[in-house]
Parts: sequence; structure tokens; C-alpha cells
Amino acid sequence: MPHTLRRLLPLPALLLFVASAPAPACPFCSMQGQTLAGEVSGADMVLFGSLTNANDNAQTTDLVIDAVVKKHPVLDDIAKKAGDKKAVTLPKYLPPEVAGQNKFLVFCNVFKKEIDPYRGMAVPPGSDMVDYLTKVQNLPKEPADRLKFFFNYLDNSDPEIGMDAFKEFANASYTDYRAMAKDLPAEKIAGWLRDSSTPGYRIGLYGSLLGHCGKADDAKLLRSLVEDRVRKLSSGVDGVLAGYTMIDPKEGWAYIRGVMGDSSKEFLLRYAALRAARFLHDYRPELVKAKDLCDGVSQLLKQNDIADLAIDDLRKWKCSDMTDQVLNVRSTDFYKTTPVVRRAVLRFALSFPEIPADSSFVTQQRQADPQGVADVEELLKLEQGK
Repeated sequence: MPHTLRRLLPLPALLLFVASAPAPACPFCSMQGQTLAGEVSGADMVLFGSLTNANDNAQTTDLVIDAVVKKHPVLDDIAKKAGDKKAVTLPKYLPPEVAGQNKFLVFCNVFKKEIDPYRGMAVPPGSDMVDYLTKVQNLPKEPADRLKFFFNYLDNSDPEIGMDAFKEFANASYTDYRAMAKDLPAEKIAGWLRDSSTPGYRIGLYGSLLGHCGKADDAKLLRSLVEDRVRKLSSGVDGVLAGYTMIDPKEGWAYIRGVMGDSSKEFLLRYAALRAARFLHDYRPELVKAKDLCDGVSQLLKQNDIADLAIDDLRKWKCSDMTDQVLNVRSTDFYKTTPVVRRAVLRFALSFPEIPADSSFVTQQRQADPQGVADVEELLKLEQGK
């Protein structure tokens, strides 16, 4: 959440934000959402074909069926009555200019043997859509096996299919694709990353995938992407940094630490480094020691635009030996003027009441602002699910 927004949100809104945190998904992906596999599963019937015979008076349009992606018994009933299995009449008027030259994928519900087409998707000529959706319905349930299938469609020529395959990864957790990623073709992923036309929202995923199957040269590629002054990556840098560190833990972590320690670097880059550190802590603790992660993140405590985020991570990681450094934030000018920083320091202290310095600080705060302390305690309980 941007620093300015966090500063403006009142406590009730912050409580709501914590209570409604999203379910775990790919740590380096955006664009989560409903996939075509989910849509097919939720539909009673899915048909593919050409729209024709649009009748404005009757408000109907015929669909000449080329393929049945998902069948419903109502099709057999229609065929018996009309003597034709290759066409159905849809109770919607779709004029010729809508139909155009494309064929359509039509999602339908069926109620009392009546077809209700609720979504139509234009499918370009030569698309693999029908084959793709037919195979999707027969995939194994094991996430890793499913993702192997979707990997092969990430660069499909039909953008709808490519986006859908990406969403399958975006909806998956890191543990779902960690094991399968080591066997992926590194050269293919590296090619996607080198291609300047690759959408920015995919860079983080591709960088993390390369981290599992790449070699030394791929580590150099990942670092070069971060430093590329021409491309200037604006998203996915956290996944690229994580991938770099997975291939070369020593050099990768030293680079992440260096980014966090340089306050002259842009906020988004330092924040990406912090997110990479979170990933290493939560998912790959064998790569960097916990103490080194805490020490690295503590460099952010002197930086006014990101100190509160660093304090919260140190608290969640139970870095109690950072108490003195966190409390020293009170001597900065931004502590006095930034409520989110003050709340972060208080949350940290409340989490380690056994430490004298923290206990003394909390006592002072209770005397100065008892309601404020009570509100922060409530926030912590919600965060911990109590």
C-alpha cells in the first residue's frame, strides 16, 4: 500500500484492510482472477461456433456449432426436436457487426431446458482455444502437473490463452510451482526476459522461474535487467532479485542488501528489494540466514518513506534483537511527523513486552495515549487472528 495512502487511512480502515487480506498466491504476480478453467467449470454448457441468422424482431441469433467444449443434455433434446445437432438458437439478438468475422465461444446456463447464453468471447482464426479448453477440463488435480501444462501456453499466439495461462500461475502459491520450476527450459524463460515486449506484469514471475532452473549466466542476466537504464523495469523487480539470489545466494543477497542501504535509490526499487527479502524469509530461509535478513532490512529504518514497512517486517520476523535500532527511530524528524511510523514502533514494542526498553516505552505510551495503545493492540489481535 503506498506510503501516502497508509498515512491517510484512519484506524478503522486499517483494521478492515488487515481483516480482508487476500489469500496466498504467487508472490511476484499481479492479474489474479477468474480463469477460463474456472469459467468452464461454472458454466452448464460451453459451445464454439459461428453466429448467424440474427433476428431483431424475435431477438434471437443462431449459433452454428463447430465444437462442444462442455456438453449439456439439453443439446440432445434440441437435436431431436430440430433434427440438427449442429445449430442452436440463442435467445439474444447479436447483429452482424457484433458477430464480425470471428467465431465465438459461448458460455451458457441451462434452466428448465432453456438456454441462457451469459457470455460470448470472440476467438480469432487459427486460435488453439477449443483444444486448450478441452484439455484444461481433463488436467490432473496436482498443482505442479497443471502448471507444467499452462507453462507451455504462456507465449501462445492467442492473447486470451496466454493471459489465462499467466492467471493460472498468478493464482497459484509459490509452493505450487517451486518443484516443477527446476525442470523448466531456462533458455526459453531467459528469452522472454530479454524481450523488451514482454509485459511488465510478467517479469516477476519469469524472473523467479529462471531462479530455479538458471545457471551463472542467467544470474548475470537478472542483475542486468535491474540495472538496465533503457528498459527501467517498473514492476517485477522483486521476482528478478529473488531469482538472482536463488541462483547465486551470496552475490544476490549482497546486491539486495546494497539496494536497501542506498537511500538515494528510488522508493520502488528499495521496496522491491524489501519484498525480495520477505520472499527469502518466508519461502527460502535456507538461502540467507535470518540474522542477515534482519540486519539487511534494518538499513531501511533511517529512511522516512519506508521505515514503517521495515519495522513491521522486523516485528513479524521476531527480530527482537533489533529493539534498540527500532526505538532509535524516535529520534528522527519523520517519527514526529508520520503517524504510520509511530504506530509501527509501538506495534514492535507491544510484540516484545519482555524486553525492558520495549516495556518502558509502552508504559510511557499508555500514560500519554491510552486509547491509541488500545487501538494498536486491537489491530495486532486481528493480524494474529485472535
